[in-house]
Amino acid sequence: MKKALIITYYWPPAGGSGVQRWLKFVKYFRDFGVEPVVFTVKKPHYPILDKSLEEEIPEGIEILKQPIWEPNNVVPFIVKKNNETVGFLNPNPSFFGKFLQYIRANYFIPDARKFWVKPSVKYLKSYLFKNKIDVIITTGPPHSVHLIGLKLKQELDVKWIADFRDPWTEIDYFHQLPLTKKAIKKHKYLEKEVLNNANAVLVVGNTMKVSYSKFNKNVITITNGFDNEVVKTKVALDSKFTVTHVGLMNADRNPQILWKVLAEISNENKDFAKDFELKLIGKIAPDVSKAISANNLGDNIHIIDYVPHNKVIEFQKKSQLLLLIVNNVPNAKGIITGKIYEYLMAKRPILAIAPTNGDLAEIVKKTNSGFVVDFDDEVLLKKTILDLYSRFKQQNLEINSKNIEQFHRRELTNKVSKIINSITK
Repeated sequence: MKKALIITYYWPPAGGSGVQRWLKFVKYFRDFGVEPVVFTVKKPHYPILDKSLEEEIPEGIEILKQPIWEPNNVVPFIVKKNNETVGFLNPNPSFFGKFLQYIRANYFIPDARKFWVKPSVKYLKSYLFKNKIDVIITTGPPHSVHLIGLKLKQELDVKWIADFRDPWTEIDYFHQLPLTKKAIKKHKYLEKEVLNNANAVLVVGNTMKVSYSKFNKNVITITNGFDNEVVKTKVALDSKFTVTHVGLMNADRNPQILWKVLAEISNENKDFAKDFELKLIGKIAPDVSKAISANNLGDNIHIIDYVPHNKVIEFQKKSQLLLLIVNNVPNAKGIITGKIYEYLMAKRPILAIAPTNGDLAEIVKKTNSGFVVDFDDEVLLKKTILDLYSRFKQQNLEINSKNIEQFHRRELTNKVSKIINSITK
């Protein structure tokens, strides 16, 4: 049996989407001849907690932990104020807030977890001298985790897989950071070093694969996915015309076109205004709240801050329609929101506002799972919502999705295990 050391910042009881990818791989690795060892943070301060995920950690898994010092712990009141703990950048920071953003962007490269790199390398070098490990796997963001893998590769010549849940310099908020030219150059240098030195690079979408293949010939797309809890959960459909969005809504993921169209339809159609309910599950930015209020949609919106993963699945499966919003940013074509895979298994129609020629649109099309409307296509968005509402009124709002079993977490783990075997022969 091959032994894999997974180095990850996010691990239960962390909540949110970042933890699930490698929790699920670890859950199924033993089925495919891989024994996982997990290295993670000791006494972390995760912004979102979901203790229910701890139940999915396989019995007897070795879990190593190393303390971390994070600058955010020194100024928690500042972090809370600008919502950085939930993935938002403050669009209107104070003078002191601008100063802190500048310091963080240019002196904590690649991110504020950089101080975990040196002690982790020291700890893991000692561990690797005493224990046989066939491959190490780093997953980011935070991309500081990849620097741990890079150091171990350079000093011990271990086999190394770098997994990118999100891109590095092409991540959606990179263009918003107050970076100097020197800082951008350093980011790009470190990213290139990681890509050049890894034995294999895993990415979640084909746009990322094309971009990273310039630096490494062994780049493989391993998407995110869904697991058995989605399949097994049984619920009754909502009686109202519910539209559910799961996940963060920041300033870049604020669909002004949607709020405008929903307001128009509600004003023109009294039945729609009575039947319609939008459920937003997850943190939302102040800009989103303001846009909702400005369009007088408050009575139709149900905002739910955070619920455990198992409850999220219930919301998805009983909703009449599932909403996906891609960030309207330069790299939008390559963004695949992780929730799409659970949406697929919920087998409810998906309405996505995203590039119609992007990676997410390709998945929706190939699985026959819903509809994709571009960021500025107000006419098509209104027509699509009205058509779906009409089908709801006729009790005929269904979807015949296909080709979705390829996204089961167990099947994806099988693919990762084959990659591990290919580089550890």
